[in-house]
Amino acid sequence: MKITIENTKGLNKNLKILIDKKTISTYMDDKYEEIKKTVILKGFRPGKVPKEVLKRQFGKAIYSEVLDKVLKETSLKALEEKKIKPAGQPKIDLKKFGEDKDLEYVISVTELPKIETKGIENIKFDQYNVKIDPLDTDKRIKDISKNQKNFKDVDDNTKSSEGDLVVLDYKATIDGKEFQGSEGKNTQLELGKDLFIKGFDKQLIGVKKNEEKIVEVNLPENYPQKELANKNAKFTCKIINVKKSQEVIINDEFAKNLGAKDLADLKNLITKQINDEYKNSLEAISKNQILKELAKFKVDEIPENLIEEEVKILSQGMKEDEVKKNRNDFVNTAKKRIKIGLILNQFGEENKINVEEHEIQAEVQKQLRMMPGQEKMVMEFYQKNPSALASLRGNVYEEKIINFVKSKAKVNKKDISKVEAEKIIKDSHSHDEGKNKKVVAKSTAPKDKKAKSEALKTKKTKPLASKAKKVSKK
Repeated sequence: MKITIENTKGLNKNLKILIDKKTISTYMDDKYEEIKKTVILKGFRPGKVPKEVLKRQFGKAIYSEVLDKVLKETSLKALEEKKIKPAGQPKIDLKKFGEDKDLEYVISVTELPKIETKGIENIKFDQYNVKIDPLDTDKRIKDISKNQKNFKDVDDNTKSSEGDLVVLDYKATIDGKEFQGSEGKNTQLELGKDLFIKGFDKQLIGVKKNEEKIVEVNLPENYPQKELANKNAKFTCKIINVKKSQEVIINDEFAKNLGAKDLADLKNLITKQINDEYKNSLEAISKNQILKELAKFKVDEIPENLIEEEVKILSQGMKEDEVKKNRNDFVNTAKKRIKIGLILNQFGEENKINVEEHEIQAEVQKQLRMMPGQEKMVMEFYQKNPSALASLRGNVYEEKIINFVKSKAKVNKKDISKVEAEKIIKDSHSHDEGKNKKVVAKSTAPKDKKAKSEALKTKKTKPLASKAKKVSKK
């Protein structure tokens, strides 16, 4: 194989590849020997069909298959030999080909730029630890207790009041006629909540067990039977029981009913729960700090083909005139996204960071836990959408790279209060909203080597910050 490199413009290169006909002939002979074992032709014993006969019968089809194989193998080999990492899918232009001829073709490729990754130890970021006030924990537990009401029976002469639980049977009519849904058994209403029909609850204040009570209300506007909406309905209610709410005592027994070992354990769990409510947002802020530091690393040049494809992704669904109007914003956003993607990919490759299958499965399981009752639907989604699974792999890969950078960078640990945490998160959101006012960028993540090899099989547009990783080969 003979390789000649021709620089065209910037990162663009043309590789002229020449494969002599002897090499092509060897590939052809190997293929003839392969099919010879399985081809059955009249007049010949299995496995004994002469090469000349096979050539007459299948020559063109075999050459097409061999050509495809040779192009794949030699193009990858040429890029490896010349240490070229493509940014995007290389284009192949056949110049000379045919049976019993030399093969000559050109690979047009945009090379990944050189990236300076020295100085990772100088990166600085904040790591926040939210110190939860015990009073906040106690308040949260008290709020929980309010939703854990205990209702106890009262004597037959006790009248109901707001906050009580009334159990009733009812029959309803409109203009003396029953209607669909007009009857209910053992219906429970907590008076004052007004969760049944507006104005219904307050008419049951003062009722006693075993009494009957007529309640008149207008059916709501969104009543399922549209013809009955806003109609006046008369409900004949038979009061089955009246129960008074009892104060919930916050003790070990209360804690055990909530799944904790005791009250002390419950407080620890609630404290952690409150802390976790801030954790993801604060970790995202720390991550953004790292990404801003990484953005300072030098990248010689951003490939134009990646910029154009990224602009397409950013402007997807927009009208042509709107895209033209905001083009400069799209281009600037694209450059920033691609630059970060290239830098992350470089760190991933240099430090041999890969994603294992068990890590992907762990991430899937994490999502399943976040969507109880929808596990089957989530699993089917990933099974039917390989691109979604590849995106998930990319997210895991990105997090591994970020964690690697964290391990090498300078961390500034900060203990903060809940109020301070809320302010930091609010300020961060305000900043992000201002930054993305003109262009809303979609999330991108670099892909590990497995995703990269899969990407070589398709020309479908992918998130561009990851394309350098997908098509490069180390």
